[in-house]
Amino acid sequence: PSETRTASPARPRSGPAPVTDVTKLCVCDLLVEQCDVNCCCDPDCSAAEFSLFTTCSVPVVTGDSRLCSQKAAVYSLDVEENPPEMIFKLIDQVNPSVFCIHATNYKQALSFSSPEMPTSENFDQLLKQFGSAAFSAGPHSWDMNTDTQNPSENETYRYEYGVPIQTVDGFLRLPSPVVSSWCSNANPAGFLVNQVTKCTRSVSVKNCGDIPAVSMLFYINSSILAVSKCHEFVFQVNITVQSIAVQSPNGTRTLLSGGDVLRLPEIVEGLCINIVFGVSYHITYTEAGEIIEAAAAFVLGTINEEALSIQQSFEISFTQANTEPVPLSGNPGYVIGLPLRAGYRPQGYPFPVEITTNKVSQLTLLQSTSSQDCLAAQGARTPILFGYNMVSGCTLRITAAIKCQPLAQTLLDLLKGQSFPEYVASFGNSQAQDVLDWVPIINLHLSEQVRISNTFQSSCQIPVSLEIEVKWTKYGSLVNPQARIVNVTATITTTTLKRLPSGRERTIPVMSSVVFTDVSSPAVPGYKAWPTINVKLPFDFFFPFV
Repeated sequence: PSETRTASPARPRSGPAPVTDVTKLCVCDLLVEQCDVNCCCDPDCSAAEFSLFTTCSVPVVTGDSRLCSQKAAVYSLDVEENPPEMIFKLIDQVNPSVFCIHATNYKQALSFSSPEMPTSENFDQLLKQFGSAAFSAGPHSWDMNTDTQNPSENETYRYEYGVPIQTVDGFLRLPSPVVSSWCSNANPAGFLVNQVTKCTRSVSVKNCGDIPAVSMLFYINSSILAVSKCHEFVFQVNITVQSIAVQSPNGTRTLLSGGDVLRLPEIVEGLCINIVFGVSYHITYTEAGEIIEAAAAFVLGTINEEALSIQQSFEISFTQANTEPVPLSGNPGYVIGLPLRAGYRPQGYPFPVEITTNKVSQLTLLQSTSSQDCLAAQGARTPILFGYNMVSGCTLRITAAIKCQPLAQTLLDLLKGQSFPEYVASFGNSQAQDVLDWVPIINLHLSEQVRISNTFQSSCQIPVSLEIEVKWTKYGSLVNPQARIVNVTATITTTTLKRLPSGRERTIPVMSSVVFTDVSSPAVPGYKAWPTINVKLPFDFFFPFV
C-alpha cells in the first residue's frame, strides 16, 4: 500500500528563558551611583529617599512590547504608610495583538553581529555550516522539553505553504547546487512549492555502490510525516516507486515494465548500472493540508570507467486529492511560449467545456522528423505555443497500388492528429464553466473533398496542408495589456492526384503551419469633448429687437 499509518512519537520543542530580565531593567536610572528623583526602579535609592517620592515616573517596566506574553515589573507607592513605601510586583503581561512575537530566546538575534570573513583556514568549516540551502540558526542549547503537556486533542496540525516536508529522520531531500554546480543534499522540499533542480555529482565505477546519492534507496528509504510534527502521534506515508526509465548513452529512455522493483547500483563488466540520473516526486495532499500519498519516478543510467561525474535532475510536484489539475497558460492573458489551451464540446452544451490535458489531444502540429517520411512521422506531434509561428512538413511517396480513401484519411489524421479539439480558450486562465471564454475553431474544409471514390478511376482529392491562423488582440489597460484570442481558423487544402500508371511512383509534400496575427486596433490618444452649456432662454428675451 502507498500509505502506512504508523504511530511515531513527536515531542514539542520549547526554548530557554527570555534573555531580558525586567527586574534588572530600569529606563529612568540616569545618574551613576545616585538616586534619580521619582525613579522607583533605581537600585541606588534608599528607603529614606523613597519616602520623599510623590509618584513613580515609570510605573511599568517591560522588555519588548511586541512580545505575546512576558514578565512585567510594576512599581507603585503606598502613600498610606508613614513614611511612604515602594511596592514592587512581578506580573505576567499578555499582548492581545495577533502579530505579536511568541518568544525572544535567541540572544544573537537581539543585535547585529559582524559576520565571520572566510579565509583559507575557516572556509571548509563555513561551507559545512552555511553551504546548504537551509541551515539552523537556533542555539545548540535548545532541547526537547519532556515535561510539557500534550496539546489538546481537538487542535489540528497541517502543512502550510513553504514549510519543509518532514520525514521520520529529518526532511524530504531535493538535492540542488549551492556554491558551485555540485549537488548538496541539504536542500529541503517545501510543501506546495514545485521545484526543478539540476546539479553535478562526483562518481566513479569503483565505488559506485558506496555512494548513497546514486542509489534509489537513498530517495525512498524514509517515510514522510502526513502532518506537521507537532503532536505525540504522527501518521507516516511511505514513498512508493511509480516508474523506472532506463536512459541509454545516446539519451533515449525506455520505460521498464516492472517499475516497482528496487534496482541498486552494481558493477557489470566494467560498467556501473542502475545509477540514478533523475528523480521526480509527486505528492498528493488533502484540502486540510495532510499528505496522503507520495510517489517517485526514477531515471536510471550506466557509467563507464572514464566517467568522473554525472548530472542529476530532481523535480517535485503536488496534486490535491479528488481534483483534476489543469495547467494554465497565463493569468489572465496568454504568455508567449506557453501552449494553447483547448477543449471539446461535451453532451449538454452550453454547459462547461471539457478541457483536455492530454498532450495527444491538445491543439498540436505535425512534428518534422529527420527522415521527412510522412508514414514514419505518424504520432509525432508538437504543441502549438502562443506567439510562435511554426512550419513543419514531410514527404509522401505514392504508388499505383494505394487506395484513395484510406490515403486521404491517413493524411487527414496526420495533419490534424487523432483527436482535433473543437474550442480554444480565449484567455490563459479560462475556466471550463465560463462558456463564453471559449472560442470555437472554424474549419474551412469540406468533407466531400476527402470522401470520394476509393479508387483512382479518374482523380483523387487528398489533403496536403493544414493552415491554422490564430487571431489575438491586446485586452485591458494600455499599461499592462493581456493577450486574448478572438478567432481560430483551421484550413485544410486538398489537391487532385491523378491515377498513376502501373509501376510508377510520385512524391508529394505535406505541410502544416500555424501563424499568430495581432488584430489589435492601434492605440489612439483621446481627449474629452468640450463641455456644452444647455441654456434655455425665455421666448421674449430679445424683444423688441427680434
